[in-house]
Amino acid sequence: MNEVLITAEALSAELREGRSLRVLDCRARLGEPTAGERLWQAGHVPGSLHLDLDRDLAAPPGEGGRHPLPSSEAFTATLQRLGISPELPVVVLDDMGGQLAAARAWWMLACWAGHPDVRVLDGGLQAWQEAGGELPLGDEPLPEPSRWQPHYDDSVLVSAKELLSGRALRVDARSEERFRGEVEPIDPVAGHIPGATCRPSGANLTDTGRFKPPERLDDELPRAEAIVAYCGSGVTACHNILAYAVAERPLPKLYPGSWSEWIRDPARPVAQGG
Repeated sequence: MNEVLITAEALSAELREGRSLRVLDCRARLGEPTAGERLWQAGHVPGSLHLDLDRDLAAPPGEGGRHPLPSSEAFTATLQRLGISPELPVVVLDDMGGQLAAARAWWMLACWAGHPDVRVLDGGLQAWQEAGGELPLGDEPLPEPSRWQPHYDDSVLVSAKELLSGRALRVDARSEERFRGEVEPIDPVAGHIPGATCRPSGANLTDTGRFKPPERLDDELPRAEAIVAYCGSGVTACHNILAYAVAERPLPKLYPGSWSEWIRDPARPVAQGG
């Protein structure tokens, strides 16, 4: 298994052996800001802590889109509150196979903040349950805060201005229907960034919700000298970046504002259709 993923069986073994690691439960529901914590309270991987998509992995919505990145100072405070340091391995999970907030957490920790050991639970909470994993209820004690001061790498980011003037291939992680502009259930404008290609994030997974084998992803994922990943709000785009990591390919950069920021400026072009 590639080092960016961990199986439920391997995670269970590491927990039984008492290995020091931090498990972060990133479950979330779009449009329901408190749902993730409620789900975590109702049953979670033993010892795991809740990491909230809206509170911890994003700044408030606004000109930067629906899920703009938090400031580096705010994310550093979150990491310190959770006791995270480079010496402590981290496992992130959600209940959508890593398709939503877990991939975003992996990207923010590993690619942006530079943590050296972050893995995504392949198959998510469903895989944990299928492996017979326990789901205790209620709170978990917070660890001692850390003093980690990450050195953020902003070179992994692309702004709307850079995307507009650049020549990188834009890879859209939304569904094909949203990409073509046939439906738009969330944002006020339908369509996609001109010149983009569609790679729905769900195409990275098998029918069981696990990531496809590296060689299959390597064969399927778009190729170009430079690639920028985007989606509706910069969350599921991270799933495509994670898929490139599983395939052991060079990682695309992230346009964090994505479609929800792009359409805020009427001067930016919009394309529809295939």
